[in-house]
Amino acid sequence: QVLLKESGGGLVQAGGSLRLSCAASGVNFKIATMAWYRQTPGKQRELVGTITSSGDTNFAESVKGRFAMSRDWARNTVSLQMASLNPSDTAVYYCHTKWRARDFWGQGTQVTVSS
Repeated sequence: QVLLKESGGGLVQAGGSLRLSCAASGVNFKIATMAWYRQTPGKQRELVGTITSSGDTNFAESVKGRFAMSRDWARNTVSLQMASLNPSDTAVYYCHTKWRARDFWGQGTQVTVSS
């Protein structure tokens, strides 16, 4: 059973930083591409960034230069480091992976950026 568990959300002031983590189990972490998405009420879930098994990352234009992703191979975790946050980054952030042709999501963690 694939389980993804996010942590690290919270309230931060504009211009601040926050680090989210996602612990993965039930998946071969060494080969799985991991991703972060975010969603605000009434809007579709949008891709924030991805990190491949080799550590290559890609980010949405809206977060490029401000967000970074990394993998901890020993702990099977992927982190999303967010900097220079602004109120438009407020959303529920979800960890995602696709394994054996199925999509798996974490429960989400709320990030709120106050102005």
